[in-house]
Amino acid sequence: MKKSPALHEANSAEPRLYRVVSNRIEELIRAENIQAGERLPSERDLATKLGVSRTSLREALIALELGGVVEVRGGSGVYVSEQAAPQAAAVAAGPGPFEVLAARRMIEVEVCALAAKQATDAQIDAILFAVEEMEREHEDRSSNESADRNFHLAIARATGNSAMVGVVQYLWAQRDTLWHRLKEHFQTEELHKETLVDHRAILAAIASHDVAGARQAMRAHLDRVTRTFSRG
Repeated sequence: MKKSPALHEANSAEPRLYRVVSNRIEELIRAENIQAGERLPSERDLATKLGVSRTSLREALIALELGGVVEVRGGSGVYVSEQAAPQAAAVAAGPGPFEVLAARRMIEVEVCALAAKQATDAQIDAILFAVEEMEREHEDRSSNESADRNFHLAIARATGNSAMVGVVQYLWAQRDTLWHRLKEHFQTEELHKETLVDHRAILAAIASHDVAGARQAMRAHLDRVTRTFSRG
């Protein structure tokens, strides 16, 4: 059934949760008269005060940082920016990083299981090529990320289902400025190395046509990424 123009417009205008939370944080800064250069309450306290999850709060704080409203200092906390005139956040209107990760955990886990069942030798070779490319480009952030994307798309192609490929392409296209800033702040070298180990485990399960193992390996990988990005 085709949506009416009015309904489509209403849905497209619905604000993302992290934008709602970022507005509430700005209101709290004003209400509690937190001055430029002063530290905000801890993430845990802010989440409790605002009644939101830590992940939604973290997305909101990164959006505010991109807008020049706050400054996130690793190992120290979040401070009201000392800029005289904060700019509007340069954040796309798409889903937040944790929304995308949640969708990937639902979809890519089953994509990986189907790839383990269906993959041809040539498709397994394509996945292997992406793994080796990511290992070679470990120190080059841009090339490494491109290889990471190629790895996940190669798995989707191994399902033999072009719709699956399209869904995975869409999810990876949502890695916008908000995602990259979150990754910049919270990705650790440990996660970077563990990702390579995870990818090898995923490849091994697909190559041996171990459907349950492939499903578990992809789930463990995406759970690890989510834990790292949401860790206090």
